[in-house]
Parts: sequence; structure tokens; C-alpha cells
Amino acid sequence: MKDQTFYKKVIEALLFCAGRSLKIKEISEICDKIPVSEVKSILEELKNDYSERGIRIAEVAEGYRMETIPEVAEYLKKLLKPKKFRWTKALLETLAIIAYFQPITRAEISAKRGGVDVSNSLKILLENDFIEIVGKKNFPGRPALYGTTKFFLEYFGLKSLKDLPPLEELKKLSD
Repeated sequence: MKDQTFYKKVIEALLFCAGRSLKIKEISEICDKIPVSEVKSILEELKNDYSERGIRIAEVAEGYRMETIPEVAEYLKKLLKPKKFRWTKALLETLAIIAYFQPITRAEISAKRGGVDVSNSLKILLENDFIEIVGKKNFPGRPALYGTTKFFLEYFGLKSLKDLPPLEELKKLSD
């Protein structure tokens, strides 16, 4: 009979290998359908186990993942030499508009940005998996509707879109 100690090892290995956040229900299914409450309990144990280490168990994108702590980032950059992704003001504005007003069309995004062409920003955000086409608007021409992805949540460390700061805070920052 497999016990909680065994499943703790399994869940730790799943989080280590997944490369993305895993939902509790998904973990339960993989782990012989152990109760969700047991998965939650094991995840809390793992979070405590990793609390004083260079990696942690974090709750993001409505799931859990293993990630490095921010304090070690500069050392990891030396090792990994990541490709630079340059956040421009246009990219950030476009992404913020999509995040707060999704689903939204290209024309609506452009209007919110003051009539600026957003084609290049949309292309870059699509290529880097921050946004995706989530449907078509029931309107003449059936324009594409854009929304954020699970990767967006993971990248910014958000559990869900509800964790976005209030729009008023962003307006204050830009003023």
C-alpha cells in the first residue's frame, strides 16, 4: 500500500519535471486519484520543506510549480545566459490592456492606446506566448479576440487574473 510519504516523493518529482504549473486535480489524477485534500496537505508540507532553500513551491496559474527564489536570480543568469526579452512601453501597454479588458479585438486595443497601430506588439506577444486568440467577435468581419495565456500568469507569478493589481493603481503609476 502506497502511503503519504510515497506520494510526497511523487508530487515533488512531478513538480520538478513538469516545467509548468500543475493543478491539484491533475496531480490527484496522476497519483492514483488520491483525495484532493491529501494533495493539498502534501503540497503544504513541500512548501514548508522548501522554505529555506534556493527553490520553492509556488502557487501560480491556478496550480503549483517548483521555481527558484528571486534572491538567486543573478547567479542563475550567469549560468543560463537567457535571451534578452525587451519589454517596451508599447508591449507593456498592449499586454495590460489585453489582461484587463479581455477578450478584446485589435481595433479595441488600438483605440485604448490612442489609435496607435498595435500589430507589431500583438505579433511579439503572440510569438512569446503571453497572449492567444481566444475566439472571434460576432461582428462584421469576425475580428479575432485576444486574451492572456496560462504562461502569462506563470511569467508574472499570478494565481489568476483576479490577482492583477486594481486598474486604478496602474493609472496612478503611469501618471
